[in-house]
Amino acid sequence: MGKAEYFETIIIGAGPCGLAAAVELERNDMDYLVLEAHNIVNAIYNYPTHQTFFSSSEKIAIGEFPFITEEHKPKRNQALVYYREAVKHFDLNIRVFEKVTSGSRTDEGFIIETDKKSYSCRHLIIATGYYGQPNQLDVPGGDKSKVSHYFKEAHPYFNSQVLVVGGRNSSADAAIELEKAGAHVTVIHRRADYSKSIKPWVLPQLKSLVEHGRIKYAFNTELLEVKDDSAVIRTGDEIKEIKNDFVLAMIGYHPDYDFLRSFGIRLTAYEEGYAPSYDHATMETNIENLYLAGVVAAGDDANTIFIENGRFHGKKIIRNIMQKSALGNQHL
Repeated sequence: MGKAEYFETIIIGAGPCGLAAAVELERNDMDYLVLEAHNIVNAIYNYPTHQTFFSSSEKIAIGEFPFITEEHKPKRNQALVYYREAVKHFDLNIRVFEKVTSGSRTDEGFIIETDKKSYSCRHLIIATGYYGQPNQLDVPGGDKSKVSHYFKEAHPYFNSQVLVVGGRNSSADAAIELEKAGAHVTVIHRRADYSKSIKPWVLPQLKSLVEHGRIKYAFNTELLEVKDDSAVIRTGDEIKEIKNDFVLAMIGYHPDYDFLRSFGIRLTAYEEGYAPSYDHATMETNIENLYLAGVVAAGDDANTIFIENGRFHGKKIIRNIMQKSALGNQHL
């Protein structure tokens, strides 16, 4: 692809946390580039059309740039407008629709290959989140075309038999929207009760729909197989086959571990899955000058890092980079 274009720092990912890191670099007049495979804040763009955030608007704002909404909690479209305005306000250096295909370490830093060209940098910040890698259904038929890991809006499912797998917020939101659009909804959840993570203003609505028979909700239940026009589920010792047109697998997402491993980032296994190794004070991984920002740092435990706290990772990272630079200059 020719000679690599050099930037002192490269950020991979233009989600809210990647943008927040870019703001800090911009404010400190540092040389940087943000690479984004899709549009900015692509995960938010892919949220359900009418999604309302769990967080208040000021808690997902970046760079102290005000995010003002009439309602306390913003909606998806309001957030899209806000982040577009933030990018314009700070004049961030972003190249969108340029997918990173690989990366490697060098003696001087890092080489990043995209589908368009090559780049090199001294500092690398990975802020890729996890939304692009959905957890898969490990059952026969789990890869059928009727199975989706994303829910945008309910209209296409009108008058269809829809099985929603999972018990957290995404499952609850999808089930409610599907019922409103006239779908016949069954939700299966491995646990014995509703998840404590469901938004407090959503749970009463979900419970009411279940209690009135508008949504079928099966606890202690797992999916065994997906067939062309049915699904096989198990509740306790009972196995039954139910009519089914679509399966929405709302079972979470995970970081691109292969990409992290390609740089030598150490992954630690624990009960829920994996977590990358990094210094919580600086966000630097076990690889010098390679940092994590945002939910990618949480690994499989997606309940520990959100936009609310991940937006501050950039300050930690840029502070560490500047401290290293100051120390280096002292030894010249």
